[in-house]
Amino acid sequence: MKKKTRSPGARTKLRTYFEANVGKIMTSAELHEVANGTSEWARRVRELRNEEGMQILTHNDRDSLAPGEYLIETLTRLPVISRGISGKMRLYILDRNGFTCQVCGAGAGEESGCELGKKCRLQIDHTVPISQGGTDDENNLRAVCVGYNKDKSNLKVSTSRDAISVMVLLRRQPRDVQLEIYQFLKKKFGDK
Repeated sequence: MKKKTRSPGARTKLRTYFEANVGKIMTSAELHEVANGTSEWARRVRELRNEEGMQILTHNDRDSLAPGEYLIETLTRLPVISRGISGKMRLYILDRNGFTCQVCGAGAGEESGCELGKKCRLQIDHTVPISQGGTDDENNLRAVCVGYNKDKSNLKVSTSRDAISVMVLLRRQPRDVQLEIYQFLKKKFGDK
């Protein structure tokens, strides 16, 4: 009896499609079709970014891309994100750090201070790298912009620990409290 061969999975098909379309803007509908209409196509794209290091850009990475547009400019792979930290631990660290980069102070979706011209996408970073004896213990983990690990020398500003601590507290406040603080600071400092 002849063994039935399986067709490639959605992730394999998406990887091949991205590799064949370097420099071309692709749409959500296009990628959904490439992945055989699976509802999990977006997860497969995230896996290509996070687990395989493919530099797939979205509107969060580049302002010229509209929501639902994707672009891969190079086949050069980035270092992959470690899977040693559980999802529960990642969420705990992000929440503990107020969904704020502990290097530049940017919140998720704001302009990153770690990577000029990009929006802040947070990831978990080891304060002491694993290669230098660091661990996955929560005391060695912090939230940082993705761009921080990519090239630690391109920081726009160095934000003080005190300022980051205040921003963490502020981001956890309701919108009306944030607005009240904004009005106070605007009155004190003007539109500088």
